[in-house]
Amino acid sequence: MDPAADDLATERRIRRDLAAFYRLAAHFGWDDLLSTHISARLPDAPDGSEVFLINPYGLLFEEVTASSLVKINGAGEILEPTPYRINRAGFVIHSAVHHARPDAGCVVHLHTRNGVAVSATRQGLLPLNQSALIVGDDVAYHDFEGVAFDMDEQPRFVRDLGVKHYMILRNHGTLAIGATVAEAFSRIYFLEWSCDVQVRTLAMGAELYPVADEAIAKVPQQTGGEFARRYATELLWPAMLRKVERLDPAFAD
Repeated sequence: MDPAADDLATERRIRRDLAAFYRLAAHFGWDDLLSTHISARLPDAPDGSEVFLINPYGLLFEEVTASSLVKINGAGEILEPTPYRINRAGFVIHSAVHHARPDAGCVVHLHTRNGVAVSATRQGLLPLNQSALIVGDDVAYHDFEGVAFDMDEQPRFVRDLGVKHYMILRNHGTLAIGATVAEAFSRIYFLEWSCDVQVRTLAMGAELYPVADEAIAKVPQQTGGEFARRYATELLWPAMLRKVERLDPAFAD
């Protein structure tokens, strides 16, 4: 088969999936006006350089379409003609993760109210419910250093992320990565759901019922690896695409 044709087909699919992710973020209330980003890696350019898609700066997440996504390189430079610009500063975090983690096909970073609330607590994410146990000890933490404008923060960010797939950015928000858009969506859903429930649970002021240590250790083994990949790609994501299609089929334009 023609490699160029294969790359074009891959780009079309990733554009559709990423646009759907933006629409779902808006639907679930994860958007923050024009802030935060979801990026996806495309096949490398002919010269071997990295290529990514990110949202056009100025569009609401509910307005993003497959064709409006902007193609950029690892430095955040726009590679193809577009009427839009991007928030280059917003790509500081994403470019660091994509470059350091070849398995990061998609990176999502959010500023949800409950995600930020949990990020501002010393204890971080607590093992209070099943979804939090799915995240388990796969979550990293990174201290707030100011708005992510400075490239010199990247090595510390990558160091703190390590090999994990979730991150809580202290006093800032949440992040998840996946080999595919589907996996990144599944992970951020579990992380955000866990933060939502934690805020509600602690707000009750009731005595907490602890989860047994054996169960805390068992759940990640039950729900990780191949099980998580197949759940995200074969079950969850097709259902989410159907949902976005019902919400507004124009997302794929």
